[in-house]
Amino acid sequence: MKEKLIQIFKIKELRNKIFFILILLVVFRLAANIPVPGVDQERLRLFFQNNQFFGLLNLFSGQGLSSISIVMLGVGPYITSSIIMQLLTMIIPKLEQIYKEEGEAGRQKFNQWTRWLTVPLAALQTFAMISLLKSQGILGMVGAFEIMTITVVAVAGTIFLMWLGELITEKGIGNGVSLLIFAGIVAGLPSAISQIMATWDPSKLFTYFIFLIVIIASIGAVVFMTEGQRNIPVSYAKRIRGNKMYGGTSSHLPLRINQAGVIPIIFAMSIMLFPGMIAGFLSSASNPTVANLARSMGNLFQNQIFYGLLYFILVVAFTYFYTSVVFDPNKISESLQKNGGYVPGIRPGKNTADYLYRIMNRITLSGALFLGLIAVLPFIVQGFTSIGSVSVGGTGLLIVVSVVIETMKQIEGQLIMRDYEGF
Repeated sequence: MKEKLIQIFKIKELRNKIFFILILLVVFRLAANIPVPGVDQERLRLFFQNNQFFGLLNLFSGQGLSSISIVMLGVGPYITSSIIMQLLTMIIPKLEQIYKEEGEAGRQKFNQWTRWLTVPLAALQTFAMISLLKSQGILGMVGAFEIMTITVVAVAGTIFLMWLGELITEKGIGNGVSLLIFAGIVAGLPSAISQIMATWDPSKLFTYFIFLIVIIASIGAVVFMTEGQRNIPVSYAKRIRGNKMYGGTSSHLPLRINQAGVIPIIFAMSIMLFPGMIAGFLSSASNPTVANLARSMGNLFQNQIFYGLLYFILVVAFTYFYTSVVFDPNKISESLQKNGGYVPGIRPGKNTADYLYRIMNRITLSGALFLGLIAVLPFIVQGFTSIGSVSVGGTGLLIVVSVVIETMKQIEGQLIMRDYEGF
Protein backbone atom coordinates (compact mmCIF):
# COMPACT_ATOMS: atom_id res chain seq x y z
CA MET A 1 0.00 0.00 0.00
CA LYS A 2 2.87 2.36 0.83
CA GLU A 3 4.40 1.81 -2.61
CA LYS A 4 1.07 2.51 -4.30
CA LEU A 5 0.69 5.80 -2.43
CA ILE A 6 4.21 6.77 -3.50
CA GLN A 7 3.30 5.97 -7.11
CA ILE A 8 0.17 8.11 -6.87
CA PHE A 9 2.05 11.15 -5.64
CA LYS A 10 4.83 10.65 -8.19
CA ILE A 11 2.37 11.36 -11.00
CA LYS A 12 2.03 15.13 -11.17
CA GLU A 13 -1.36 15.17 -12.89
CA LEU A 14 -2.91 12.69 -10.46
CA ARG A 15 -1.32 14.41 -7.48
CA ASN A 16 -2.74 17.77 -8.58
CA LYS A 17 -6.21 16.25 -8.99
CA ILE A 18 -6.14 14.83 -5.45
CA PHE A 19 -4.94 18.11 -3.93
CA PHE A 20 -7.57 20.03 -5.91
CA ILE A 21 -10.34 17.77 -4.57
CA LEU A 22 -9.02 18.05 -1.00
CA ILE A 23 -9.03 21.85 -1.27
CA LEU A 24 -12.64 21.81 -2.48
CA LEU A 25 -13.62 19.55 0.43
CA VAL A 26 -11.94 21.96 2.87
CA VAL A 27 -13.89 24.85 1.29
CA PHE A 28 -17.08 22.84 1.74
CA ARG A 29 -16.31 22.17 5.41
CA LEU A 30 -15.57 25.86 6.01
CA ALA A 31 -18.89 26.86 4.44
CA ALA A 32 -20.70 24.24 6.55
CA ASN A 33 -19.44 25.96 9.71
CA ILE A 34 -20.59 29.52 8.88
CA PRO A 35 -23.90 29.81 10.77
CA VAL A 36 -26.92 31.98 10.04
CA PRO A 37 -27.38 34.56 12.86
CA GLY A 38 -30.27 34.43 15.30
CA VAL A 39 -30.18 30.68 16.06
CA ASP A 40 -30.56 29.19 19.54
CA GLN A 41 -27.77 26.61 19.31
CA GLU A 42 -28.78 24.66 22.44
CA ARG A 43 -32.36 24.18 21.28
CA LEU A 44 -31.05 23.29 17.83
CA ARG A 45 -28.78 20.60 19.27
CA LEU A 46 -31.63 19.06 21.27
CA PHE A 47 -33.91 19.21 18.24
CA PHE A 48 -31.52 17.15 16.09
CA GLN A 49 -30.84 14.71 18.91
CA ASN A 50 -34.53 13.91 19.25
CA ASN A 51 -35.54 13.94 15.57
CA GLN A 52 -34.45 11.02 13.42
CA PHE A 53 -35.68 12.52 10.16
CA PHE A 54 -33.68 15.70 10.45
CA GLY A 55 -30.67 13.72 11.64
CA LEU A 56 -30.69 12.03 8.22
CA LEU A 57 -31.21 15.37 6.48
CA ASN A 58 -28.24 16.71 8.42
CA LEU A 59 -26.24 13.79 7.00
CA PHE A 60 -26.93 15.04 3.46
CA SER A 61 -26.02 18.61 4.34
CA GLY A 62 -22.58 17.58 5.58
CA GLN A 63 -23.46 18.56 9.17
CA GLY A 64 -24.34 22.04 7.85
CA LEU A 65 -27.98 21.84 8.90
CA SER A 66 -27.16 21.11 12.55
CA SER A 67 -25.61 24.59 12.78
CA ILE A 68 -28.02 26.24 10.28
CA SER A 69 -25.05 27.20 8.13
CA ILE A 70 -25.08 29.00 4.78
CA VAL A 71 -25.08 25.55 3.12
CA MET A 72 -27.75 24.20 5.46
CA LEU A 73 -29.45 22.07 2.77
CA GLY A 74 -26.24 20.58 1.38
CA VAL A 75 -26.77 18.62 -1.84
CA GLY A 76 -30.15 17.29 -0.66
CA PRO A 77 -32.26 19.33 -3.14
CA TYR A 78 -29.98 18.28 -6.01
CA ILE A 79 -30.37 14.61 -5.06
CA THR A 80 -34.15 15.06 -4.84
CA SER A 81 -34.15 16.74 -8.24
CA SER A 82 -32.14 13.85 -9.70
CA ILE A 83 -34.64 11.35 -8.30
CA ILE A 84 -37.58 13.25 -9.80
CA MET A 85 -35.91 13.49 -13.21
CA GLN A 86 -35.00 9.80 -13.19
CA LEU A 87 -38.60 8.89 -12.32
CA LEU A 88 -39.87 11.14 -15.11
CA THR A 89 -37.80 9.18 -17.63
CA MET A 90 -40.00 6.18 -16.84
CA ILE A 91 -43.19 8.21 -17.31
CA ILE A 92 -42.31 10.45 -20.27
CA PRO A 93 -40.91 8.49 -23.27
CA LYS A 94 -39.55 11.65 -24.91
CA LEU A 95 -37.44 12.41 -21.82
CA GLU A 96 -36.10 8.85 -21.79
CA GLN A 97 -35.20 9.18 -25.47
CA ILE A 98 -33.28 12.39 -24.79
CA TYR A 99 -31.38 10.78 -21.90
CA LYS A 100 -30.57 7.43 -23.49
CA GLU A 101 -30.47 7.96 -27.25
CA GLU A 102 -29.09 11.45 -27.88
CA GLY A 103 -25.64 10.67 -26.49
CA GLU A 104 -23.57 13.22 -24.60
CA ALA A 105 -25.66 16.19 -25.81
CA GLY A 106 -28.82 14.55 -24.46
CA ARG A 107 -27.23 13.84 -21.09
CA GLN A 108 -25.98 17.41 -20.81
CA LYS A 109 -29.49 18.72 -21.55
CA PHE A 110 -30.94 16.30 -18.97
CA ASN A 111 -28.39 17.41 -16.35
CA GLN A 112 -29.17 21.06 -17.06
CA TRP A 113 -32.87 20.47 -16.41
CA THR A 114 -31.92 18.70 -13.16
CA ARG A 115 -29.98 21.79 -12.06
CA TRP A 116 -32.90 24.10 -12.89
CA LEU A 117 -35.31 21.93 -10.88
CA THR A 118 -32.90 22.05 -7.91
CA VAL A 119 -33.47 25.81 -7.44
CA PRO A 120 -37.24 25.80 -6.67
CA LEU A 121 -36.86 22.62 -4.61
CA ALA A 122 -34.13 24.27 -2.52
CA ALA A 123 -36.29 27.38 -2.03
CA LEU A 124 -39.29 25.31 -0.90
CA GLN A 125 -37.20 23.20 1.48
CA THR A 126 -35.57 26.30 2.98
CA PHE A 127 -38.94 27.99 3.58
CA ALA A 128 -40.34 24.81 5.16
CA MET A 129 -37.25 24.48 7.35
CA ILE A 130 -37.42 28.12 8.51
CA SER A 131 -41.12 27.77 9.36
CA LEU A 132 -40.48 24.58 11.33
CA LEU A 133 -37.52 26.04 13.24
CA LYS A 134 -39.56 29.14 14.09
CA SER A 135 -42.37 26.98 15.47
CA GLN A 136 -39.83 25.12 17.64
CA GLY A 137 -38.38 28.38 19.00
CA ILE A 138 -34.98 27.67 17.47
CA LEU A 139 -35.01 30.75 15.26
CA GLY A 140 -35.71 34.12 16.83
CA MET A 141 -38.18 36.69 15.56
CA VAL A 142 -37.58 36.80 11.81
CA GLY A 143 -39.58 38.93 9.41
CA ALA A 144 -40.25 38.64 5.70
CA PHE A 145 -36.93 40.26 4.78
CA GLU A 146 -34.93 37.91 7.00
CA ILE A 147 -36.79 34.87 5.63
CA MET A 148 -36.08 36.00 2.06
CA THR A 149 -32.41 36.60 2.88
CA ILE A 150 -31.96 33.17 4.50
CA THR A 151 -33.76 31.51 1.58
CA VAL A 152 -31.57 33.22 -1.02
CA VAL A 153 -28.40 32.35 0.92
CA ALA A 154 -29.46 28.70 1.38
CA VAL A 155 -30.38 28.28 -2.31
CA ALA A 156 -27.06 29.87 -3.32
CA GLY A 157 -25.29 27.50 -0.93
CA THR A 158 -26.93 24.47 -2.54
CA ILE A 159 -25.99 25.70 -6.02
CA PHE A 160 -22.45 26.33 -4.80
CA LEU A 161 -22.13 22.76 -3.47
CA MET A 162 -23.67 21.40 -6.67
CA TRP A 163 -20.97 23.26 -8.60
CA LEU A 164 -18.25 21.92 -6.27
CA GLY A 165 -19.57 18.39 -6.77
CA GLU A 166 -19.43 18.73 -10.56
CA LEU A 167 -15.87 20.10 -10.37
CA ILE A 168 -14.86 17.06 -8.31
CA THR A 169 -16.58 14.64 -10.70
CA GLU A 170 -14.81 16.19 -13.70
CA LYS A 171 -11.45 15.19 -12.20
CA GLY A 172 -12.35 11.52 -12.64
CA ILE A 173 -11.64 10.52 -9.03
CA GLY A 174 -14.97 9.62 -7.47
CA ASN A 175 -18.46 11.06 -7.68
CA GLY A 176 -18.52 14.67 -6.45
CA VAL A 177 -21.88 14.54 -4.66
CA SER A 178 -20.97 11.26 -2.91
CA LEU A 179 -17.60 12.67 -1.83
CA LEU A 180 -19.27 15.76 -0.33
CA ILE A 181 -21.62 13.55 1.69
CA PHE A 182 -18.63 11.37 2.63
CA ALA A 183 -16.73 14.43 3.88
CA GLY A 184 -19.70 15.47 6.00
CA ILE A 185 -20.01 12.01 7.58
CA VAL A 186 -16.30 11.80 8.37
CA ALA A 187 -16.36 15.32 9.84
CA GLY A 188 -19.14 14.20 12.20
CA LEU A 189 -17.28 11.13 13.49
CA PRO A 190 -15.42 12.91 16.33
CA SER A 191 -18.65 14.30 17.80
CA ALA A 192 -20.37 10.89 17.46
CA ILE A 193 -17.48 9.17 19.28
CA SER A 194 -17.48 11.83 22.01
CA GLN A 195 -21.23 11.35 22.43
CA ILE A 196 -20.74 7.61 22.98
CA MET A 197 -17.88 8.26 25.40
CA ALA A 198 -20.02 10.77 27.32
CA THR A 199 -22.62 8.07 27.96
CA TRP A 200 -20.04 5.32 28.56
CA ASP A 201 -21.28 2.64 30.93
CA PRO A 202 -18.69 0.02 32.04
CA SER A 203 -21.50 -2.46 32.76
CA LYS A 204 -22.33 -2.50 29.03
CA LEU A 205 -18.81 -3.42 27.93
CA PHE A 206 -20.02 -6.65 26.30
CA THR A 207 -22.70 -4.68 24.41
CA TYR A 208 -20.09 -2.26 23.09
CA PHE A 209 -17.92 -5.20 22.02
CA ILE A 210 -20.83 -6.76 20.08
CA PHE A 211 -21.52 -3.40 18.49
CA LEU A 212 -17.88 -3.16 17.37
CA ILE A 213 -18.00 -6.69 15.90
CA VAL A 214 -21.17 -5.80 13.97
CA ILE A 215 -19.49 -2.70 12.50
CA ILE A 216 -16.41 -4.67 11.39
CA ALA A 217 -18.56 -7.46 9.93
CA SER A 218 -20.76 -4.92 8.13
CA ILE A 219 -17.73 -3.25 6.56
CA GLY A 220 -16.40 -6.62 5.37
CA ALA A 221 -19.81 -7.64 4.00
CA VAL A 222 -20.28 -4.33 2.14
CA VAL A 223 -16.82 -4.65 0.59
CA PHE A 224 -17.50 -8.27 -0.42
CA MET A 225 -20.87 -7.53 -2.03
CA THR A 226 -19.67 -4.34 -3.71
CA GLU A 227 -16.76 -6.16 -5.32
CA GLY A 228 -18.79 -9.28 -6.18
CA GLN A 229 -19.59 -9.87 -9.85
CA ARG A 230 -20.67 -12.57 -12.28
CA ASN A 231 -18.57 -13.03 -15.41
CA ILE A 232 -20.53 -13.81 -18.58
CA PRO A 233 -18.27 -15.62 -21.12
CA VAL A 234 -18.00 -13.84 -24.48
CA SER A 235 -16.37 -15.18 -27.63
CA TYR A 236 -15.41 -13.20 -30.73
CA ALA A 237 -15.73 -14.65 -34.21
CA LYS A 238 -12.76 -14.61 -36.58
CA ARG A 239 -12.89 -11.86 -39.22
CA ILE A 240 -10.55 -11.33 -42.14
CA ARG A 241 -9.87 -7.81 -43.38
CA GLY A 242 -7.38 -7.65 -46.22
CA ASN A 243 -4.46 -9.85 -45.23
CA LYS A 244 -5.13 -9.65 -41.48
CA MET A 245 -7.35 -11.77 -39.29
CA TYR A 246 -9.15 -10.28 -36.29
CA GLY A 247 -11.11 -11.86 -33.43
CA GLY A 248 -11.08 -15.52 -32.50
CA THR A 249 -10.53 -14.69 -28.82
CA SER A 250 -12.52 -15.30 -25.65
CA SER A 251 -13.26 -12.81 -22.89
CA HIS A 252 -15.94 -12.13 -20.32
CA LEU A 253 -18.55 -9.50 -19.51
CA PRO A 254 -18.50 -8.61 -15.77
CA LEU A 255 -21.92 -8.00 -14.18
CA ARG A 256 -21.65 -6.51 -10.69
CA ILE A 257 -23.97 -7.80 -7.97
CA ASN A 258 -24.54 -4.24 -6.75
CA GLN A 259 -24.62 -2.35 -10.04
CA ALA A 260 -26.22 0.72 -8.45
CA GLY A 261 -23.55 1.30 -5.79
CA VAL A 262 -24.54 3.67 -2.99
CA ILE A 263 -27.20 5.53 -4.99
CA PRO A 264 -30.20 3.43 -3.73
CA ILE A 265 -29.32 4.32 -0.13
CA ILE A 266 -29.23 8.02 -0.97
CA PHE A 267 -32.46 7.82 -2.97
CA ALA A 268 -34.29 5.92 -0.21
CA MET A 269 -33.10 8.33 2.47
CA SER A 270 -34.28 11.30 0.40
CA ILE A 271 -37.77 9.85 0.03
CA MET A 272 -37.95 8.90 3.73
CA LEU A 273 -37.26 12.50 4.77
CA PHE A 274 -40.34 14.01 3.12
CA PRO A 275 -43.17 12.51 5.27
CA GLY A 276 -41.40 13.49 8.49
CA MET A 277 -40.66 16.99 7.23
CA ILE A 278 -44.25 17.53 6.08
CA ALA A 279 -45.63 16.11 9.34
CA GLY A 280 -43.39 18.37 11.41
CA PHE A 281 -44.38 21.39 9.34
CA LEU A 282 -48.15 20.75 9.56
CA SER A 283 -48.28 19.54 13.18
CA SER A 284 -48.75 23.15 14.37
CA ALA A 285 -51.39 23.99 11.74
CA SER A 286 -54.44 25.98 12.90
CA ASN A 287 -56.79 23.37 11.43
CA PRO A 288 -57.13 20.63 14.11
CA THR A 289 -57.86 17.90 11.55
CA VAL A 290 -54.70 18.68 9.56
CA ALA A 291 -52.64 18.94 12.76
CA ASN A 292 -53.92 15.58 14.05
CA LEU A 293 -53.22 13.86 10.74
CA ALA A 294 -49.72 15.34 10.69
CA ARG A 295 -49.04 14.16 14.24
CA SER A 296 -50.35 10.68 13.38
CA MET A 297 -48.01 10.53 10.37
CA GLY A 298 -45.11 11.70 12.52
CA ASN A 299 -45.85 9.05 15.16
CA LEU A 300 -46.13 6.38 12.46
CA PHE A 301 -42.67 7.23 11.11
CA GLN A 302 -41.27 7.22 14.64
CA ASN A 303 -42.25 3.55 14.84
CA GLN A 304 -38.98 1.69 14.31
CA ILE A 305 -40.60 -1.41 12.79
CA PHE A 306 -42.62 0.55 10.22
CA TYR A 307 -39.70 2.87 9.45
CA GLY A 308 -37.24 -0.01 9.02
CA LEU A 309 -39.61 -2.05 6.84
CA LEU A 310 -40.37 0.91 4.54
CA TYR A 311 -36.67 1.78 4.38
CA PHE A 312 -35.84 -1.82 3.39
CA ILE A 313 -38.51 -1.86 0.63
CA LEU A 314 -37.36 1.49 -0.78
CA VAL A 315 -33.70 0.42 -0.88
CA VAL A 316 -34.59 -2.80 -2.74
CA ALA A 317 -36.90 -0.96 -5.16
CA PHE A 318 -34.37 1.80 -5.91
CA THR A 319 -31.64 -0.79 -6.45
CA TYR A 320 -33.70 -2.35 -9.23
CA PHE A 321 -34.74 1.05 -10.57
CA TYR A 322 -31.25 2.52 -10.78
CA THR A 323 -29.83 -0.71 -12.20
CA SER A 324 -32.39 -0.53 -15.01
CA VAL A 325 -31.27 3.05 -15.69
CA VAL A 326 -27.51 2.38 -15.85
CA PHE A 327 -27.61 -1.14 -17.34
CA ASP A 328 -29.13 -1.45 -20.83
CA PRO A 329 -28.94 -5.08 -22.09
CA ASN A 330 -30.12 -4.06 -25.57
CA LYS A 331 -27.20 -1.68 -26.06
CA ILE A 332 -24.73 -4.23 -24.73
CA SER A 333 -26.16 -6.87 -27.07
CA GLU A 334 -25.91 -4.50 -30.04
CA SER A 335 -22.33 -3.58 -29.14
CA LEU A 336 -21.33 -7.25 -28.90
CA GLN A 337 -22.96 -8.02 -32.24
CA LYS A 338 -21.27 -5.10 -34.00
CA ASN A 339 -17.87 -6.26 -32.74
CA GLY A 340 -18.46 -9.90 -33.68
CA GLY A 341 -18.96 -11.02 -30.09
CA TYR A 342 -21.49 -13.50 -28.78
CA VAL A 343 -22.35 -15.40 -25.62
CA PRO A 344 -21.71 -19.14 -26.24
CA GLY A 345 -24.99 -21.01 -26.62
CA ILE A 346 -27.05 -17.80 -27.00
CA ARG A 347 -28.12 -16.33 -30.33
CA PRO A 348 -26.95 -12.73 -30.92
CA GLY A 349 -29.43 -9.85 -30.84
CA LYS A 350 -32.67 -10.03 -28.86
CA ASN A 351 -31.90 -13.46 -27.35
CA THR A 352 -28.63 -12.14 -25.91
CA ALA A 353 -30.38 -9.05 -24.53
CA ASP A 354 -33.06 -11.21 -22.87
CA TYR A 355 -30.39 -13.50 -21.43
CA LEU A 356 -28.44 -10.57 -19.97
CA TYR A 357 -31.67 -9.10 -18.56
CA ARG A 358 -32.53 -12.37 -16.79
CA ILE A 359 -29.03 -12.77 -15.35
CA MET A 360 -28.95 -9.13 -14.19
CA ASN A 361 -32.33 -9.50 -12.49
CA ARG A 362 -31.16 -12.58 -10.58
CA ILE A 363 -27.91 -11.17 -9.30
CA THR A 364 -29.53 -7.80 -8.56
CA LEU A 365 -32.03 -9.59 -6.30
CA SER A 366 -29.25 -10.82 -4.02
CA GLY A 367 -27.52 -7.43 -4.13
CA ALA A 368 -30.75 -5.53 -3.42
CA LEU A 369 -31.77 -7.79 -0.52
CA PHE A 370 -28.30 -7.52 1.01
CA LEU A 371 -28.26 -3.74 0.61
CA GLY A 372 -31.70 -3.49 2.19
CA LEU A 373 -30.69 -5.79 5.04
CA ILE A 374 -27.48 -3.92 5.79
CA ALA A 375 -29.46 -0.65 5.69
CA VAL A 376 -31.93 -1.77 8.39
CA LEU A 377 -29.36 -3.74 10.41
CA PRO A 378 -28.54 -0.65 12.54
CA PHE A 379 -32.21 -0.49 13.61
CA ILE A 380 -32.02 -4.13 14.68
CA VAL A 381 -28.74 -3.57 16.55
CA GLN A 382 -30.17 -0.44 18.17
CA GLY A 383 -33.05 -2.49 19.55
CA PHE A 384 -30.60 -4.85 21.29
CA THR A 385 -27.87 -2.41 22.31
CA SER A 386 -29.90 0.79 22.97
CA ILE A 387 -27.15 2.88 21.37
CA GLY A 388 -29.10 5.84 20.00
CA SER A 389 -26.73 6.98 17.26
CA VAL A 390 -26.65 3.65 15.43
CA SER A 391 -29.35 4.55 12.89
CA VAL A 392 -27.54 7.48 11.32
CA GLY A 393 -24.13 5.85 11.84
CA GLY A 394 -25.17 2.69 10.02
CA THR A 395 -26.38 4.58 6.97
CA GLY A 396 -23.24 6.67 7.05
CA LEU A 397 -21.17 3.47 7.21
CA LEU A 398 -22.74 2.23 3.98
CA ILE A 399 -22.02 5.48 2.18
CA VAL A 400 -18.46 5.78 3.50
CA VAL A 401 -17.45 2.23 2.55
CA SER A 402 -19.04 2.41 -0.90
CA VAL A 403 -17.54 5.83 -1.67
CA VAL A 404 -14.07 4.70 -0.54
CA ILE A 405 -14.25 1.59 -2.75
CA GLU A 406 -15.46 3.55 -5.78
CA THR A 407 -12.80 6.25 -5.31
CA MET A 408 -10.04 3.65 -4.95
CA LYS A 409 -11.18 1.94 -8.15
CA GLN A 410 -11.11 5.21 -10.07
CA ILE A 411 -7.63 6.03 -8.75
CA GLU A 412 -6.59 2.51 -9.72
CA GLY A 413 -7.88 3.17 -13.23
CA GLN A 414 -5.80 6.35 -13.36
CA LEU A 415 -2.70 4.36 -12.38
CA ILE A 416 -3.34 1.61 -14.93
CA MET A 417 -3.69 4.21 -17.70
CA ARG A 418 -0.15 5.29 -16.89
CA ASP A 419 1.25 1.73 -16.90
CA TYR A 420 1.32 1.38 -13.12
CA GLU A 421 -0.16 -1.57 -11.28
CA GLY A 422 -3.34 -0.82 -9.36
CA PHE A 423 -4.08 -1.47 -5.70
